[in-house]
Amino acid sequence: MQTQKILSYSEFWPFYLGEHKNRINKILHVVGMFAGVCVAWRLWGFLTGFSLVPALAVSYGFAWTGHFVFEKNRPATWKYPLWSLISEFRMVGSILIGRVRL
Repeated sequence: MQTQKILSYSEFWPFYLGEHKNRINKILHVVGMFAGVCVAWRLWGFLTGFSLVPALAVSYGFAWTGHFVFEKNRPATWKYPLWSLISEFRMVGSILIGRVRL
């Protein structure tokens, strides 16, 4: 468990990857991101602050299930929300191009 506050994104990225070691967790992150993007796309015509809530709920639902059930840790989103969001896109993209291994 991490005790010191991370002060830079360059420190955060390796920490983030370390919180995503389980293959099923990473798969759930990829599925959740695509499902969330699909929901957001579907709701595009109804864009209000509240119309993005279902997209986030779907995406985070998959990801947090991966953390609680398979990874057995707390999502980094709770402590570092912006860096986690950026890292989610970076990790999923890296998985898709083969830079991060499933």
